[in-house]
Amino acid sequence: MTPLLQIRCVILVMVLTGCTPAGQILYAVIPDGTIPILLSNLERESDINRQRVAAFERKGDWPGLAKFAEENIVKDSANSSWWLVAGYAYSRQKNHPRAITCFREMVRLEPDVAEGWNLLAQEHRAAGDSHRAVAVLTQALTALRDSSITLLLLGESYSDIGQFDQAVRPYQQALQLDAGLTPAWAGLARAQIKRGQLAEAESIARAQEKIHPQLAATIRAQMKAAP
Repeated sequence: MTPLLQIRCVILVMVLTGCTPAGQILYAVIPDGTIPILLSNLERESDINRQRVAAFERKGDWPGLAKFAEENIVKDSANSSWWLVAGYAYSRQKNHPRAITCFREMVRLEPDVAEGWNLLAQEHRAAGDSHRAVAVLTQALTALRDSSITLLLLGESYSDIGQFDQAVRPYQQALQLDAGLTPAWAGLARAQIKRGQLAEAESIARAQEKIHPQLAATIRAQMKAAP
């Protein structure tokens, strides 16, 4: 399966003011309006099918897109791409149970693809169950290698439930793999502030001043507001 997208720039705006919103981060992985991401995963499909997917997305017809994906799942249930499209459509309708089922099937079919695990975890977060997201991402990391995005999302999920001590390590591991993953710097700084480690947070702010001055300013504002 073609990788969906690197999300570092897309979710930066989200993390500047706190944890990535659980209901929005799915659309950071597949941003609203980026139908080429869906279509890239349907590259083996006919042009007619691809055009229909694009038309449903363009109109925002999520029930229609879900129905179309389900029809194709009946025809080809081993095609993980249709489970992706169905999960996306159900998520847009906030039908979290069905979206979770679709993304879980995507993972079953392609357990070595990080994006499926990430989408499944984020749908659990969107449903308000970050504990389950932690479990999914922890399991994912036993099957995957060198997935900085999965580690970032594990840090975010721990942060959701206030386990900031546990959040620090996955953020750090994500940054060891990809030092340019700005959302992980934001999450790490936030976790350190919550832990009372203001010197560590200030060190991150200084390092980000020239690269992302808005992030540096946000970190210092969070430090000032800390009890």
